[in-house]
Amino acid sequence: QVQLVESGGGLVQAGGSLRLSCAASGRTFSSYAMGWFRQAPGQERDFVAGITWSGLNTYYADSVKGRFTISRDNARNTVYLQMNSLKPEDTAVYYCAAKGIRTVVSKSQYEYAYWGQGTQVTVSS
Repeated sequence: QVQLVESGGGLVQAGGSLRLSCAASGRTFSSYAMGWFRQAPGQERDFVAGITWSGLNTYYADSVKGRFTISRDNARNTVYLQMNSLKPEDTAVYYCAAKGIRTVVSKSQYEYAYWGQGTQVTVSS
C-alpha cells in the first residue's frame, strides 16, 4: 500500500515557476514507477511526466517537454515536478500516482494503482 500527498500548487503568473511535491508513505516507495497527471475542468486526466523506480529514466508529454522536470528522492519518499515557463493552459489539478513495483512508466492513468488527492495549479495570463 502507498499513500500519496501532493503539495506545492498555487496561483502563478504566466512565465513563472512552481515545484510540486508528492510525499509517499510505505516502505516500498523506491520500487514504484511514479507519474504526474493533470486534469483541467471538463477534460480527461492526462499524463504529464513519469519516472522509473530507479530515477534513471524520465518521460514527458510533448506539451511540457523542456519546461517541466520530474525527479525523485527515494531516501525522502518524495517525487517532484519542477514546472518552469508556465502557461495558462497548464492550469489544472495535478495528481501524482504510483504504479506497480518495478514496472515501467505508463502514460495511461488506468495502469496506476495509487493516487494522491491532487493540488490545484492556476496560471494567470
